[in-house]
Amino acid sequence: MVQFRSASGSLSGRAFTFGNLHLEADGTLTRGDSIIHLPPKELAALNLLLAHSGQVVTHQQLKRALWGDVHVTDDSVPKCMSSLRELLVPDDYIQTVYKRGYRLSVEVHKSEPQLSEGQPRLVIMPFSAEMNVPGYLGSSIAEETIALLTADRFCPVRVLARDSAFSLAARGMTAHQVGEALQADLVLTGTLRSLPSHFRLRAEMIRVADGTQIWVEDMLVSQARVAELEFELANRLFVRLSTFDSFLSRRPSFDARDNQDPGRREAYELFLRGHHEWQTLQRHRMLDGLQHLTRAVELDPSLHAAHIDLANACVIQAFSGFISPTQAAEQVRRAAEAIPRFVEGAEAILPPLGWIQFHVDHDLSGAVRAFSTSAHLPHETSITRLRSMFSLSRHRFLEAIEILSEALHSDPYSPWLNARLAWAYHLSGETAKSVEQAEHALDIFPDHESTNLYGAMILSFNGNADRAIAVSENLVRRSPYLDPAIAVHGYALALGGRTDEARSILERLQWLSRERFVLSSFTAAICAALGDIEGATAELHAASESRCPWFFQFLADPRFAALHGNPKFVALQSVLARMESAAEKKSEQDM
Repeated sequence: MVQFRSASGSLSGRAFTFGNLHLEADGTLTRGDSIIHLPPKELAALNLLLAHSGQVVTHQQLKRALWGDVHVTDDSVPKCMSSLRELLVPDDYIQTVYKRGYRLSVEVHKSEPQLSEGQPRLVIMPFSAEMNVPGYLGSSIAEETIALLTADRFCPVRVLARDSAFSLAARGMTAHQVGEALQADLVLTGTLRSLPSHFRLRAEMIRVADGTQIWVEDMLVSQARVAELEFELANRLFVRLSTFDSFLSRRPSFDARDNQDPGRREAYELFLRGHHEWQTLQRHRMLDGLQHLTRAVELDPSLHAAHIDLANACVIQAFSGFISPTQAAEQVRRAAEAIPRFVEGAEAILPPLGWIQFHVDHDLSGAVRAFSTSAHLPHETSITRLRSMFSLSRHRFLEAIEILSEALHSDPYSPWLNARLAWAYHLSGETAKSVEQAEHALDIFPDHESTNLYGAMILSFNGNADRAIAVSENLVRRSPYLDPAIAVHGYALALGGRTDEARSILERLQWLSRERFVLSSFTAAICAALGDIEGATAELHAASESRCPWFFQFLADPRFAALHGNPKFVALQSVLARMESAAEKKSEQDM
């Protein structure tokens, strides 16, 4: 399996304060007004400890993060940690945990880096597409422009989270309204028009404070070279917003040779289309997205973004019940093998890789290594989704709540972040908070799949079955091929006293499971609601055997309280305990 070296710079763009010390997002360590100069390896080690504050970081984790696959002597880690301790004197915050590793013994506070006055907050809206323009293209160009600007450390603006901007735009809010809601300084919006042989993008920058249009740019590119639009737009943004002309020279330039190769040009266009399609929860559109991405990497194996997208798409397909976890795992492994380990951005493949190592392979050590090595990656929808689900599956609910809450600071109008936070509260047993958060998510996004799915489960469990039935009916009507939606509707019906309808849904899903993969964890909840304890444990056992991605979370679900103490349920709970024990033993052996 390929391994990737973690970055030694800042973690998720955040600053850290611990004890008397402060680590800036750019890696500058200070004590009061004094700067403490850390060599790269010591800085990387400190970053890893800060990313896992309160937890033990093993020798093996440190070795992989600092040296990757390079062979080093067994005393390399202790020497590095000894050097780091000396540099931090007189502060002694690094604790050695016998035969396990190291951890920080002081409370760590995370904070967003302070922005300079010259760094405005920018929202990029999905661009509207006029007649004869493919529907996916406007949002894809906007999203790729966001990715280009976000990835560039010289970017003169702070680009706000994509999910919130796109979600608010989908609700019909104007660009100015979205800017006000997200407390942005500037909003970029635009319209994409199709000409006989060209695409024309008219981009407009709006100042949020007074709604004034600051500038307008017209960009024209051949339809055969659509990929140049986002690079041209990013370059023009740099010119407009930067006070230094040298910023432009630091931008990656689009290689025109890529457009001269018909195969690579087609691959990129398929990547844009596939990226747009798989992010829906509509079965046929997600499958179309997978096909586009698969074809894209066949045409251009060096298109690493498409490999990563393909891996994330497969994981979401498994969560949705559209493909089996073993099918998803095969695609993720193939994508990981296709990406050279030290390519820029390669660590983005690690969260989906860690997910399959945990859920499919039951290799907790490998999963922890993957998520630890990618801990420096900033919030992005796919990454944060898998980080939080990994924590929830390990029953580390406070950790998941922290991950989701931090992401919501920068992405407050993300439907799935709001909905998953309600689910995290539910699993942790914080009933009042889970209901309040579920209601909040439904108020903001009453028709989104994630808010409906989690909201219906939480509301029905907490005595509001009628509302849950209405919410789940709405979800099934809009997503008729989404098995979890159907199952959650059955669960709500069972708790609402409509048991015959609930049994009919249960029987239908059980019959489908003989022909294809079905998320048995959800059918187990219907059984539990109907009082069928044996049926519920049987469905959970089937979920364990099929590596259902919801299995471990549902073991902690309060909806299964009636199963506690049941020998078969206890046996299922022991699966996670054995994995944790095996991981701890392996960690001790690696030391």
